Formats: sequence, structure tokens, C-alpha cells
Amino acid sequence: MEDFGPRLAARLRQERSALGLSLEAAAAQCGVSRATLSRMETAETSPTAEALGRLCRLYGLPMSALLMAVEEQPQAYVPRANQKLWEDPGAGFLRRAVSPPAAGFRGEMLECTLQPGADIAYDGPPTPGLEHHLYLLEGQLRVTLGEAAHQMNAGDALRYRLYGGSRFEAPGPDGARYVLSIIQPGGGA
Repeated sequence: MEDFGPRLAARLRQERSALGLSLEAAAAQCGVSRATLSRMETAETSPTAEALGRLCRLYGLPMSALLMAVEEQPQAYVPRANQKLWEDPGAGFLRRAVSPPAAGFRGEMLECTLQPGADIAYDGPPTPGLEHHLYLLEGQLRVTLGEAAHQMNAGDALRYRLYGGSRFEAPGPDGARYVLSIIQPGGGA
């Protein structure tokens, strides 16, 4: 997985170029500074969850689709040792692609861990109408969807279609660990 950073950087450059955007234009449209965007596109720095969320919204694709595009060809059987991890240590967020997106499938499954006090906000979904099914395995989680806040405890589930901003907070002393299934809208794969 040592070449993941450079592959992600190249993919970010490719997505920006495909839209014909300069670094300045992309930075202005997504709210990530030009310098930070440049460092992300040259693999000098790893993007945060918030920055990736902003870029994915600008590029019109789910974060999982961006990360999948950088992965090797996905397999049907995904042993835990082969499940890709992505971490944003500054935000206290760890994301494991348990069942990554793949050609012919509209869904994916993630295992996410938020450290105590973690607070991650997204301006909006990259693709409006994403269907989410969240199951909280451990800890406490506050999920805010638009103006509606949901305080969750271990064993609780939340299902929703994402159209606006969202926020994930781990207010308890143990953080939160949850499974998130995401299903792309539409009829075909």
C-alpha cells in the first residue's frame, strides 16, 4: 500500500484536469487552499477527510469511487488483511473498506472509527441521494443530517438518503465504531 499516496495524488490531478480547472479555480470552488491542493496533488501531504469530501463534491463523485479508482482490481472475497485502510489522524478518523465499490455493484460497506471528541463535517454529498445505512457497533455517535441531529448508542441503526450537509461526532469517552453501507442511486450498476 506504499504507493497509494502517489496514486491518489495522480487521481486528484486527473479529476481536476478532466474538468479543465486550474489549481486556483479548483481551490476557489471547493474551499481548499491552492497550496494545500497542490501539495495533495504531488503527494507531499495526505488529504484530510474534510478536504477529500470537498474535492469529491467538486468532482461529482463519492469518496469511495475516488478511492476505488486508486485501488487495484477489487476481488469478490476480501479478507480483512486486504481491506484498505485510510486514516485522517488529525480528525481522529479511520476508514476500512470492508466491501469496496466495484464494477457491477451499486453498494459498498465501510467500517469507520472515530476517536473520542472527533468531529467531521461535510458540506454536502458528492452525489445527491446516496442511500446510507449506518449501524453503530460501539460507543456513542451524533449524526447530524441537515438540521436533524440523531444521538446514537451502540446497537442503534440510522438509514437515510443524503442530500445536504452532514456531520459525524463522537461525543463519548470511547469514541465510536460503526458500519456504513452506501448505495448509489439509480437502477443499474
